[in-house]
Amino acid sequence: MGGPITSHDNERLKLVRKLRERRWREKLGLFAVEGEDLVEAARAAGVEPVDVLVAGEDVSPPLLAEVSSLAHPPRVVAVFRRRELPRGTRPVTLALWRVADPGNLGTLLRSADAFGAGVALSAGCADPTGPKAVRASMGALFRVPLAAFDEAGGRRVALVAQGGAPLPELAVDGDLVLLLGAEREGLPEDVLAACDERVSIPQPGYLGEGGGESLNVAMAGTVALYELARRGR
Repeated sequence: MGGPITSHDNERLKLVRKLRERRWREKLGLFAVEGEDLVEAARAAGVEPVDVLVAGEDVSPPLLAEVSSLAHPPRVVAVFRRRELPRGTRPVTLALWRVADPGNLGTLLRSADAFGAGVALSAGCADPTGPKAVRASMGALFRVPLAAFDEAGGRRVALVAQGGAPLPELAVDGDLVLLLGAEREGLPEDVLAACDERVSIPQPGYLGEGGGESLNVAMAGTVALYELARRGR
């Protein structure tokens, strides 16, 4: 076997660079993961990488640092197949409408993991395999099943900032799909019209215009999942 990679033009490094961009992730069906903890989370979930680069063993540390998206480069970067991520639905699903912030998406994956929920994504959502979403998910990406926005079955409940029935009064029997929209736009009227119910999280400190800020989408989704879990879902 040869020594560590020392050329910028090495094909394995070129691939990692390409995978920073969504178009290449979608075209190649691959994504990169940075950090030993995330690689171990994938393996623990039964998802094996197609390539692993270890600084000082497979590649010189400065070169691995160059292809990293992190301020403090990791020791390990691995490449995985997108098709090997879990797919499907669960009795409780978060259906996200155009949630474009990858940090919020990753946080919601982590919350869904904690409370045993699935996640369904509309067009216009952030890529769950993008670097920021992967990091924010803290490995939940490899455990939480993903589905298309309309794929999850069950009673569809819109989570709105205000004007809905109080969340604690929601009946929790049967399969539930909680719909959350992007923070500024929320859920459009046609999506709301297709929902069975609308609920809001009671927020005594939020007074609408001129008052405090409402919860962001990641916090709202997490609170809603906690409430359902508290009531036995």
